[in-house]
Amino acid sequence: MEGTTKHKAVRTDNRNRIYLYITLAVLLLAVVFLLVKLLMGNREINAHLLRNEIFLNENLVYTDNTPGASEWKWEFGDGSKSKEQSGYYRFVESGTYLVRLTVDNKLQQQFAVVVKDTVPLPLTDSIRISGPTAGVTGMQLRLEAEGDANIFEWSFGETGRVDAKGRNAYYTYRSPGRYTVALQTDKSPVPVYTVLSITEPLTDIGLVDPNAGGQALNDDFKTRLQAIANGANFNTHYYYLVRKYLCNGEKTTAQASDETGKKNTDFYSYCIGLTFSKNVVIDEVGLTLAPSKCVSLVQVKQHRRQ
Repeated sequence: MEGTTKHKAVRTDNRNRIYLYITLAVLLLAVVFLLVKLLMGNREINAHLLRNEIFLNENLVYTDNTPGASEWKWEFGDGSKSKEQSGYYRFVESGTYLVRLTVDNKLQQQFAVVVKDTVPLPLTDSIRISGPTAGVTGMQLRLEAEGDANIFEWSFGETGRVDAKGRNAYYTYRSPGRYTVALQTDKSPVPVYTVLSITEPLTDIGLVDPNAGGQALNDDFKTRLQAIANGANFNTHYYYLVRKYLCNGEKTTAQASDETGKKNTDFYSYCIGLTFSKNVVIDEVGLTLAPSKCVSLVQVKQHRRQ
C-alpha cells in the first residue's frame, strides 16, 4: 500500500507540472500579443503648421508626413475642413482657432492657431521661386528667388527653422514626403511658398554601363531627354541622367541647337525648358567626358515638330 501511494504522488506531480507549463505558455502568448498590439498602435502623427500665428491675409500652411498614412481630415475650427495631406487655408475672421488633424480615422493632433487682424497686403507678386517641384532624398536641390529684394531666408519644411539664406538656396532632404518651402524677404512680412514632393531614389531603373560604346550612351541620354520633352515624369528621367552621367552636376553646361540658333545654359535649366516646350524632337545628343568620366558638356540638336 505504501509503494502504491508514492507512485500516485509522482504521477500527480507530473500532471501538475504539465498544467503549469501550459498555463505559462498561454500567459506568454498573451503578453506577446499585447506587446505586438501596443507596438502597432504606437504610430505617431508627424504633422506641423508652418506658423501658429498669422494675419488674416496670410495662408495657414499645413503638412503631414505620418508614415503609412492614407487618409487625412483637417478641421480648421471655423467649420471648414480639408481631406488633403498638405495645403493652405485662409481664415476670414481674426481670433484663436483649434485646428485638428485626424489621420486614418484614429490618430489625432490639435494645434492652437492665432489669427491677427489684417495688415496692409504687401506686394509679393514681384517675388517668385523658381526650381524643381520634385526631388529625391540625398540629392541636393537648388531653388532660386526671382524679384527685387535684399534679404532672402529659406525654410525647406523639414527642420522647422531657416535652412538657407541668399538668393540661391541649396538643400538636401533626409526623409521622403511633401514639404512646403517658405521664402521670406525684406520686402514683405508675408512669405512666398512652393511645395516639393520628395521620394526615395529609384533603384529599379535599367542603367547603361558607362564603359559601353559611346553611341549607346548618347542614345540612352537622347531617349531620356525625349521622354522629358514628351511630358513623362520629370523626376524619374532628370535625376537618372544627373546621377548616372553628370556626377550630380546639375550646372553642367548644355548647348541646344535648333532652327532659331544655338543657346548655352546649364543642364537643369535646359531640362526645365523642355517641360514647357511643345512638340520638341531630340535629333542628336553629343556628350563630352571629363577625365573623371563625368559628362562635362551636353550638346543637343533638336527641332520643333510642325
